[in-house]
Amino acid sequence: MTKKDTCAGLSVLALAVLLLTGCETGPQVRSVTEPGANLSAYRTYSFVAQPGTNRGGNTTPLTTFFETAIAREMNARGYQQVDSGGDLLVNFNARVTEKADIQSTPAPGPYYGYYGYRGGMYMGPELQTVRYKVGTANVDVVDAKRKVVVWEGIAERELTEDVMRNPQPAIDGTVAKMFTQFPGRAAPP
Repeated sequence: MTKKDTCAGLSVLALAVLLLTGCETGPQVRSVTEPGANLSAYRTYSFVAQPGTNRGGNTTPLTTFFETAIAREMNARGYQQVDSGGDLLVNFNARVTEKADIQSTPAPGPYYGYYGYRGGMYMGPELQTVRYKVGTANVDVVDAKRKVVVWEGIAERELTEDVMRNPQPAIDGTVAKMFTQFPGRAAPP
């Protein structure tokens, strides 16, 4: 194998890795922490009575999925869940929006175009509108006494039909990824 063959092979491998990471369907996550916040100063947390995923005052399955995933992450960091009166209040919301992208690709060879009106007289690009759903989830952790958000996790991802049919695994993974950016652990007892 020549040096040229090795370089070509590595180039193809690098391109494949870039293409695979570009097709990542997992959430894009970011977070914001209140400047100077000491999340280790807190020990307990409670969920707000009416989180953002409740609709018309009714608890939805999404509410249950989010509460379970968030409790798992908060408990893993040493915080203790209490029914009410926690040092921290936790609220969350999820929203789905439909987006559209217009993609243009040049047409090869003789082209008859949209409904054939060009009749082979000239070529033009092929336009295609691609519609897709994007989900955004937010988790707010609030200092209960001061009523100030001390940490917010935000995640966005394109939603597939599978995720729309069975959202719990996606919510579990999204919340876990959000909390990788959570900057604290509970104060020791």
